Amino acid sequence: MANLEAFRRETRVWLEANCPAILRTPTPDDEIVWGGRKPTYKHPEQKLWMDRMAEKGWTAPTWPTQYGGGGLSEPEATVLAEEMRDLVCRSPLQSFGLNMLGPALLEFASEEQKQEHLPKIVRGEIRWCQGYSEPGAGSDLAGLQTRAVLQGEHYLVNGHKIWTSYAHYADWIFALVRTDPTVKKHDGISFLLIDMDQPGVRARPIKLISGASVFCETFFENVQVPAGNLVGEPNKGWTIAKRLLEFERKNIGGIGDRGRETRTPEAVAKKHYGTDGTRIADTAVRDAITRFNMDNAAFQLTRKRAQEAAEAGVPPGPLSAMFKYYGTELNKQRYELLVGSAGTDGLAWDGEDFDPVERKTTRDWLRTKANSIEGGTSEVQLNIISKRVLGLPD
Repeated sequence: MANLEAFRRETRVWLEANCPAILRTPTPDDEIVWGGRKPTYKHPEQKLWMDRMAEKGWTAPTWPTQYGGGGLSEPEATVLAEEMRDLVCRSPLQSFGLNMLGPALLEFASEEQKQEHLPKIVRGEIRWCQGYSEPGAGSDLAGLQTRAVLQGEHYLVNGHKIWTSYAHYADWIFALVRTDPTVKKHDGISFLLIDMDQPGVRARPIKLISGASVFCETFFENVQVPAGNLVGEPNKGWTIAKRLLEFERKNIGGIGDRGRETRTPEAVAKKHYGTDGTRIADTAVRDAITRFNMDNAAFQLTRKRAQEAAEAGVPPGPLSAMFKYYGTELNKQRYELLVGSAGTDGLAWDGEDFDPVERKTTRDWLRTKANSIEGGTSEVQLNIISKRVLGLPD
């Protein structure tokens, strides 16, 4: 504990000296740093902050130092996160490479693949996207049909992925492909890393009901991929896919803890309903928000227990399905309260009569409807919880 407290003091001093003052605020959605070959920065300090953190390996604090990571223990990484939160330091880098692909590569990739890809992820040099779902393979992901045929020293890839988040901005994609159509569907899948900056790869944004276009269709037409980009063994990609989904669902589950959220249901309700002393005047609204706060507090305590288990070396496992399910349901509930507590302003869309913040809340409320679909539907998560967590019979 003494060593941990010393690390805390040293970390706070370093953060105070190195995190630019302009980035000591909550992060607006349009100022998240994704990195990549063609990054965009609203402030030059964002690049400086990312580079400083990457140099220490603190964009991936628990990864081994030989791959560019920070080499921190889980308790030390928790201290780093706590100090960054207390100082309101923005996350220096958001990345599917950090949250999903990297942990999978650490577990399944060859040494050559780790040396090639992990340091670039840490430094924010490559932006990754995920090629899993297809038009005919959503909840039944193992039914995917994108083919990869080995031709000498490369695979020839043809197929169609859908709901590929940020594919139109990504540099590389980690994709599930069918390499053997003659065996049962779970056994003929491989895990392939594909550079998207080449002929035959095309990403087309899909406009959502919120007006945003973060999801894409991704097409592969006779794309040549080096055989060395196969992670793990041929036709054994389903094991990697499931493991990566655990990391993804744990990450999505964190959406229930919106540290960046500057608007709370309480503040909105007090603005539109008024107060009875210090309380929300409308008793029904007050009751709904109180119930939400109680549910959220219980969820955060559960996540804290899981974090402590992770510090003891316990992997996320099927419990990630529980976090994904409940975290996304909480986020949907939060936005239902935000919109419902705003009265007619909760219907804000366009026009000068509405505050820009209200318009964004309405669009974000629509966006939350996808939370219970992406990363595995809520129905699928409930099946996983019943079978693999609770051990209930089929």
